Amino acid sequence: MSKSRKPQILDARVVAKSRLFTVEQLDLRFANGAQRQYERMRGGNRGAVMVVPMLDEHTMLLVREYAAGTHSYELGFPKGLIDPGEAMLVAANRELQEEIGYAARDLTHLMQVSLAPGYFASKMEILLARDLYPSQLIGDEPEPLELVPWSIHEADKLLAQEDFSESRSISALFLALKQLKLTR
Repeated sequence: MSKSRKPQILDARVVAKSRLFTVEQLDLRFANGAQRQYERMRGGNRGAVMVVPMLDEHTMLLVREYAAGTHSYELGFPKGLIDPGEAMLVAANRELQEEIGYAARDLTHLMQVSLAPGYFASKMEILLARDLYPSQLIGDEPEPLELVPWSIHEADKLLAQEDFSESRSISALFLALKQLKLTR
């Protein structure tokens, strides 16, 4: 752990807000006296989950879905926000049912990750799902997601896929390989 003291927040104010995002400007004073303004996306403190579902000991299930940020279809693992008052494991199982039509009897928490912590306050929980069984819930996706089975033994081929580029999905893949004690 770093022994650095966090900067003092002198002022914090919302400078932009949309339906999804709140941009906050911070006036900071660092321990050495330097003062700076930073902007960050203020998180909603809900958290999110991403799940690596294992259909069997060799087969992962991924989804291909539209990503507005890149205006493309991206291949990745099921993911979503944790609903208010919802436990992480319940959220993971809900997302599995909404996105791939399965639930899991065995969910293992792998790691909490952040995305661009210099700008975003959000955290995502990465989980491994095993012992899947068919179960479907209606999700909020505007179109059906494409379900893509993939051999975990072909992780290198997955990493070479042009549409498998989201850093959280790549992290989840490596964490799952480590948990399953598989080497690339």
